[in-house]
Amino acid sequence: MPTWLKVVLIIGAVIVVLIAGVAGLGFYVWKKHGPEIVASGKQGIEEGRQFGEGTDNQGCVDEGVARQRKAVGFGELIKSGIFMRSCLDASRPTPNFCDGVPGPLQFTKTIEWRKEQCAKYGLGEDKQCSQLFQQVQQFCEQRSRKASTEQ
Repeated sequence: MPTWLKVVLIIGAVIVVLIAGVAGLGFYVWKKHGPEIVASGKQGIEEGRQFGEGTDNQGCVDEGVARQRKAVGFGELIKSGIFMRSCLDASRPTPNFCDGVPGPLQFTKTIEWRKEQCAKYGLGEDKQCSQLFQQVQQFCEQRSRKASTEQ
């Protein structure tokens, strides 16, 4: 057997073992924490919807950022993102809210815009700030698509 084939087989075996390990770890985490994650997500959706019914889009961002600042642990960071999206969907429009928000395929602009938003609101990357503002981008993209189909 040629040496290059041995190297390819070894690399392939290592990749398969790593994939199996990650899948096993994911299964373990889901079995142990899955119900908590689902309950937390449902709670975030309900809190966001209720808060959104009494505010506008900008109010949702302000509250989402405040929750993100206080979040401890990965689960709470995820929950604040879920809250933000649910809130935005239920809230009143803020004039010009989506102006300057890049589309999902504008990768370079997205990176720059998210960094600007994180700096503007005083959130660092350790608080998963980028994922929080991803919710704003998705909301604005959906709103843009909905407006273009209604015309």
